[in-house]
Order: sequence, then C-alpha cells, then structure tokens
Amino acid sequence: MEDQLAELAAQVAAIEAKGNMTNTMFAEAYYYITIPLMIIIHAGFLAYEMGASRAKNALSSGVKNILAFAFVTPAFYFFGWWVYWAFPTGFPLSAGPNGISGAEYAASIALGWGESSAYMGPNLADQIDGVFWGAFTLFAATTASIMSGAVIERIQTVGFVILAIILGGFSWTLAAAWGWHADGWMVINWGVHDFGAAGLVHAVAAFFTLGVLINLGPRIGKFNADGSANDIPGHNLPFTATGLMLIIVGFWGFLMACLVVGGEAWSWGANFANIYGTPTNLGALTFNILMSIAGGIIGAWIMTRDPFWMMSGALAGIISCASGLDIYFPAMSLTIAFGAGVLLKPAANVIEKMGIDDAVGAVTVHGTIGIYGMLVLGIVASGYPAALGEGAPVTSFTGQLVGAVVFIAIGLITGYVSSLILKMAGMLRVPEAAEIAGLDTVKVPAQAYPEGIAVSPPASN
Repeated sequence: MEDQLAELAAQVAAIEAKGNMTNTMFAEAYYYITIPLMIIIHAGFLAYEMGASRAKNALSSGVKNILAFAFVTPAFYFFGWWVYWAFPTGFPLSAGPNGISGAEYAASIALGWGESSAYMGPNLADQIDGVFWGAFTLFAATTASIMSGAVIERIQTVGFVILAIILGGFSWTLAAAWGWHADGWMVINWGVHDFGAAGLVHAVAAFFTLGVLINLGPRIGKFNADGSANDIPGHNLPFTATGLMLIIVGFWGFLMACLVVGGEAWSWGANFANIYGTPTNLGALTFNILMSIAGGIIGAWIMTRDPFWMMSGALAGIISCASGLDIYFPAMSLTIAFGAGVLLKPAANVIEKMGIDDAVGAVTVHGTIGIYGMLVLGIVASGYPAALGEGAPVTSFTGQLVGAVVFIAIGLITGYVSSLILKMAGMLRVPEAAEIAGLDTVKVPAQAYPEGIAVSPPASN
C-alpha cells in the first residue's frame, strides 16, 4: 500500500510539474507575441507623423521616430528596468510590503551583471524575464513616440533623442514604479488603479511633451501677431489616418501586455490578473476595447466630421477607458469613450489658444483624455479592490486624483527641465533657415518624393 501511495504521489507531482511547465511556456509565448504587436504601434506612429508633416519634412519626422525606438531600448535595458524595481516605495529605495521592490531587489534583477545576468541575458532556465522585459521596453518606446508627433518640423534630432531617453528610460518608469507595481506607494496608500496605463504611460508622455513644447515654441507661421492660429496641414492625410489605424491594431498588443499571465512564475495562481494582482481576463479586454474604439469614433464624428479627428477619437476612446478596461462593462466603455470623442477637438482648441503648437494633438489625445479616463474610473469604480490581499486599499476618486496629479507632475517637470537645459545649450530647436527650407533638405540624405508630388488637374466645366 505504501508503495502504491508513493507511486501515486510521484505521478501527481509529475502531472503538476508538467502543468506548471505548460503554463510557463504559455506565458513566455504570450508576452513574446505582444512585442511584435506593439511594434505595429511604432509603424503606425511612423506613418502618422510622416503624413502629418509637410512634404519637406516627411523623412526627418520618420527618422526621429525610428531613432526613438533604437535609443530607448538600450536605455531601458541599462537603466529603466532598474528604476521600475527600485523605486516603488519612493526615493528611499526600500522594499515594499510584497518584497518585490527596493534597491537590493532591483540589483538582483535588473542590472545585467553578476548573479542578475541570469535574468538579463539568455538563460535556458528562465523563460519569463526576457519577454516580460521586452513588453515593458515597448511601453517605454511608446512614450517617446507619443512625444515625437507633437514636436515635428522644428526639433533638433540629437535633442529629441536625449529627451526620448529621459522620457522612456526614467520619467514613465518612475510613474510605473509608483502606480503600476504591487509595491507602488500610490497603489498601497491611495488605491490608484490604472490598468491600461492611461495616466502612467499616456498622460506622463503627454505632459512631458507639453513641457518640451513650452520651450520649443511653435512652428514658423503657426500663429499670427494677434495670437490667432493658422492651420498647417500635413501633406498626406490618408497616410496619417492609416497610421492611426495601425496604432489601434498595435494597441491590442499593448493592452495584452498589461495582463499578468498565471503560471509557475507568478504568485497569484494560474489565472489572468492585472498588474496589481486582481483578476480579469482577455474577454473583458475584447468587449471593452472594441466598444471604446466605436464610442470614440462616434463622438469625434459628431463633433467634427473630420477623418483625422475621427481616427484620433478611436485612439482617445481606448485611452479614456484604459484605466478600467479590466473591470468595465461594455456599455460603460462605449459611454466613456463617446465622451472622450466629444471632448477631443474642443480640448485641442483650448491648448492651441494657449499658444502651444502641438502638431498632431498628442497632448490632448494622450494627456487630457488620459486624465479624464483616470478620474472617471475614480467615480464609477469607487470601492473596487485596488490590489490583491487582505486589507488591500480600494479605488476612489481621491486616489485617482492623487495619481493624476502625480503623473502630470512627473511628466511636466521632467519634460520642461530637460528641454530647458537643451534649449540653453542650443540643442533643442533647428535654426530658422533650416526650418524654412525643410528639414529633409538639410538633415536627411534622401528625398521622400524625388519625382515630386502628383497634383490633380483642375476640373473642367
């Protein structure tokens, strides 16, 4: 009998081990897939920004976007990942209640040398950390792409790259450590809930961008002497609209990566959860993403009839619901996103009247709407558990407001200060003559349209 029991126990243990390995392999494949999906976001930003530029600046806008991706990746490897694990409890770098934070923990995971090389390099025994890091790296690169469109046609390439490294390697990562981590002080103390990163990715990037735009100044010809604004249309609206749709496609990967996949590698079992450990699943995302896209488009269409703002409304719809995509009901997502679509163009007009030249409306779409989404969640989801475990804090409007203020401050302060330093060093804005001639002419050894742009002949009577 004892031999039979021992054999049965061994069989059960083998089955459990096989199941854990299957779950772990699924988690690895899951995050691996999110990475190329998120790269589609960058293909979208590339098309979006080149189309939104005048023909004389199309390639320079694209070069800037490509470089942001290239430089943020190593910046996040060597520095940003450490920030995420070191800073959740604040600047003392102490460990939080879950023991997955602090300077000592970060050194064991994120620095890529010594014992931590097992986590930050090829390791056949480690199937999770590389792809999980890759997903976070694409979040970092997305923040730089958000900034990229707003500053087209007048920013220096090197200055932009420096700003992208600061934003993707530090600013958003600090926000994530505080508000998107099980040990984050804003989660533990205030119950901040930002599942899809409306605040800690989108708003941080947008207000960082606003700080840069204040120092960068408007494009030549944007504003008249009386303060009124002139429209400076891009040269290829279909390209821009297609780019926005590609961003929407890539958003599915972005939001997939906001889920934590259950398995041997994680502490909360075999189910899907959000970054805070509370349960959700892909079904919740599917319902709510589609409804938020629809609501944003409808709201923007009613207000503008403009295809640019309609597609921007799709993006704004997702961002407005991103904080609560894991818990909303579909009709709620549709309603919230509709409100975002309605607010979009009026909010952009307000920013323009302040003398800010945001070439693609990035501050509005990602910043204003990101904050709107966080605060709406604080109203409709008040009382929802903000983290896993007994005595965990609950979501509230006050907590969401605290989170929104902190995210705005992180973005605006770091963006303004870093761009001011670059401005003082003469590294922020291109010379006036170069801007008038077109950045492709003076900065890029190629032509976007070497045979010229085809112009339709006037219609005959």
